Amino acid sequence: MRKPFIAGNWKMNMNTDSAVSLAGGLAKELDGVDTVDVAVCPPFVYLRAVATALSSSNIALGSQNVYFEEKGAFTGEISCEMLKDVCCTYAIIGHSERRHVMGETDALINKKISAAINSGLLPIFCVGELLEERQAGTTNKVVSRQVKSGLEGICKERVQAVTVAYEPVWAIGTGLTATPDQAQEVHAMIRGLLADLYGNDVAQSMRIQYGGSAKPGNTAELMSQPDVDGLLVGGASLKVEDFAAMVKTVA
Repeated sequence: MRKPFIAGNWKMNMNTDSAVSLAGGLAKELDGVDTVDVAVCPPFVYLRAVATALSSSNIALGSQNVYFEEKGAFTGEISCEMLKDVCCTYAIIGHSERRHVMGETDALINKKISAAINSGLLPIFCVGELLEERQAGTTNKVVSRQVKSGLEGICKERVQAVTVAYEPVWAIGTGLTATPDQAQEVHAMIRGLLADLYGNDVAQSMRIQYGGSAKPGNTAELMSQPDVDGLLVGGASLKVEDFAAMVKTVA
């Protein structure tokens, strides 16, 4: 049985006070909830403050990105060990905004996933198609390429550290959401691909989140699908009442 996993991606929002307030509010609202894994992913500069605010809770801390090199002349980048030093458990890797706004390639994402696993971080590995790719009927082809490229060279023992997050790009921040049937179709395809790559036992143990305008009103319906194991939440994760309500719905 796969334990549900709800993660909040705060993106480029918050300041110190609001980040600490949000984290503290979630810690209070979700006290005692232990049937769902929960994580929040603040901007890098607020990780330490949020870690402190969450220190007595079951809520894990994650980053929104990571670099694959251990250290050196890589101005502006953050290493796996730096993230672990500020109490991170998870790292979002390959988010569509990193792919399509910052130009990250499948090959770069693969390096980041491998480095994260090697360091002991748990990757939240994002995949998903553009609107024109869905309209062209190439969703499965695009997502399959992303999954295979992102996990290339990662063995079955190590891949189980990965959570895959399916985020149709056309649904991120647009108010549009994949229907539960659309989400399930792609999630089932991803699980089948994982089975082809690593065997059915590994595929059945790995969690696949849905992301893309997930909110309190569609949480139950999305999570009712057999291959949807959690949610990667954007805008709704910035409000205590919304994010807590989603977690409690799943719990």
